[in-house]
Amino acid sequence: MYQQNEGDYRIQGFSFLPPVVKHLLIINALFFLADISFSTLGIDLNKWLGLHYVTGRDFHIWQFVTYMFMHGSFSHLFFNMFALWMFGYALENYWGSKRFLVYYLVTGIGAALIQTGVLAFDVAGMAKTYPPYVVQNTVDQIVTIGASGAVFGILLAFGMCFPNVPIYLYFFIPIKAKWFVLIYGAIELFAGIGGTADGVAHFAHLGGMIFGFILIKYWQKHGSRIR
Repeated sequence: MYQQNEGDYRIQGFSFLPPVVKHLLIINALFFLADISFSTLGIDLNKWLGLHYVTGRDFHIWQFVTYMFMHGSFSHLFFNMFALWMFGYALENYWGSKRFLVYYLVTGIGAALIQTGVLAFDVAGMAKTYPPYVVQNTVDQIVTIGASGAVFGILLAFGMCFPNVPIYLYFFIPIKAKWFVLIYGAIELFAGIGGTADGVAHFAHLGGMIFGFILIKYWQKHGSRIR
């Protein structure tokens, strides 16, 4: 693990599967298995743990945290967890486990807040055109799940902490981490503004990156008591 000492990081050890990343992988896998198991009993865990819009009938405040542990398919889970490990283990070794966990949760919750804020504009626009019962029925069907917001926050952090580390696209095209992050962020921004109907919460991804950027800049300026 790396520890911060007056702005410098000291090597204390290294692990390809540090504790927070390891436990996040396990927790996400357990949530996915629980979702499958409960669905056989006719119980949809997304109703309770997925992030519903704040005026939806199924909204609960804890969903701002629990939504990031729910996934809609095995491929959704696999790619999020692979990215979490791929970029997260280096950050946890660099920052230390406590700071990494705080960062993960802050970016995940931040992603949910940004996504909710964007949805508020959409709902307000609907309210000007459709009757209240149509708006409410639509709102009740909105649910956001997945760790992508926090994962995009981790991607942003990796690009800021290791800007010149090469990332290989399709296993043979190298690109520096800082450019990879900028390109990915631009893609998410244009996809979100364009309103693509692909079922992906693009603004949640951007929200994770925005909150990650703010938190890193705060730590750089004011330091952190987290060790």
